Amino acid sequence: MHESPRIRRLRNDLAAMERLLSESTVFRFRATGKPAQQFHVEFRGKSLARERGKVTVRDRHEVEIKLGASYPRTMPEIRWLTPIYHPNISEIGMVCLGGYGTHWVPSLNLDELCGMLWDMARFHNYDIRSPYNREAALWVANQTSYLFPLDPRPLRDLRAALGRVASESPAAPPAQAPTPLPQEDSRAGSKAGKYADFVRKFAADLGSITPGRPPARTEPGAGEPEGFILLDMEVDLRPRTPRPRPDDEIIFIE
Repeated sequence: MHESPRIRRLRNDLAAMERLLSESTVFRFRATGKPAQQFHVEFRGKSLARERGKVTVRDRHEVEIKLGASYPRTMPEIRWLTPIYHPNISEIGMVCLGGYGTHWVPSLNLDELCGMLWDMARFHNYDIRSPYNREAALWVANQTSYLFPLDPRPLRDLRAALGRVASESPAAPPAQAPTPLPQEDSRAGSKAGKYADFVRKFAADLGSITPGRPPARTEPGAGEPEGFILLDMEVDLRPRTPRPRPDDEIIFIE
């Protein structure tokens, strides 16, 4: 039977929440409906609550998420159920998602929304400039008792831990084929073999040259390939001062 886009989205969101559950020690949830349209989410980590006038750390938080009839075109209904002291969550549990509240993005999946809520709870994400709870915003701006974020774990902390272990494991160097050694041409009397002999001999002769000393004379016929002629030349590389020849005429100008 053909499923509507909304039904497909609800099924995909449920599958994403189940994957998130397997990748987190922070996250728990219960789903209601067929397909699921209401979620009771639990975060097991550090956040703040104000009880009897004192701000304290709270380790367990519950949130209700309802996917309305026009979801995902419109934003889900979100309500914080347990006490929390946060600039962007009101005293009755209404949540401000910043730009998402006025410009909802239908492509934002439900598991990604839960990640945003957890980042708010652990004070990894907060905004004191446009608060839902002005008293909490003022307290956050002036407090020095707590270091934010309160909880260092991302929502997918198990997957992040596995990623760090994999990145820290030394990778085995890739196997490399041995570099073949150069082999001399085995074809006796071939042109390639004679050329290789000539190159080696030329390199040896070049290394024996010293300044002011002519290169050693090589007798012809000692292995040089056909078509090459060795020139026996003596070159004096010392600088010389030009001297006037006897027949040069020197003119003195007074």
